[in-house]
Amino acid sequence: MARDRSPARRHVRALAVSVAALTVGGTALAETPASAASLPKGHDVSSHQKNVDWQKAREKGATFVYVKATESTTYRNPYFSRQYNGARDAGIIRGAYHFALPHTSSGTAQAAHFVGNGGGWRADGWTLPPALDIEYNPYDKKHKCYGLTKPRMVSWIKSFSDEVKRLTGRRPVIYTTAHWWNTCTGGSRAFASNHALWVARYNAADPGALPAGWSFWTIWQYDNSGGLPGDQNLFNGSRSRLRSFARGD
Repeated sequence: MARDRSPARRHVRALAVSVAALTVGGTALAETPASAASLPKGHDVSSHQKNVDWQKAREKGATFVYVKATESTTYRNPYFSRQYNGARDAGIIRGAYHFALPHTSSGTAQAAHFVGNGGGWRADGWTLPPALDIEYNPYDKKHKCYGLTKPRMVSWIKSFSDEVKRLTGRRPVIYTTAHWWNTCTGGSRAFASNHALWVARYNAADPGALPAGWSFWTIWQYDNSGGLPGDQNLFNGSRSRLRSFARGD
């Protein structure tokens, strides 16, 4: 995900991706996976992208974007308003996401911070449901799961989701990887029935095996660079379905 407070990790991940992107099985990869090239294109940004040229992004095919709003209970993206509103002004469907640090405070507290600082939702067809970005700890590799047991991690996610639902009327989209989910939640199936999946898997022809419980993905983050600012995403459906997803239909 497009984090904005861990430049060392971004550099390491970008280097690994750039090397891996050269070939997969000896075959060069296209910018957009060929198997999904007809799907609506989107991206996600943080303060790292600063002042985005939203009109240019739309001209390059952006139909939706997620903008980082918050992290833990202390951080707010200083570019959030101009990014979030700029995307809407350019005719791009947009939503907000929160980067979780489950060891610093409760899910309820982080959800409240998120919703109070841009993570809201309304059924106008232009606002995507709030999103929870939960992945390996970028600040402490020795505690990849933030020091939480699997049951505690599941409880943390549930408390975050419950508070977002209480405050906005929507369950959050969950952004994660299959490896993190199965490692840190123990393969919990508690969320798949009522949470849309935003899965990350780079340099592959498809999203691969999904986190436990989910039988399909809603958004696929397939690379961390490309034609649009920030990370590259696809929506699993038509443009009209994307609009319906935003409305909560």
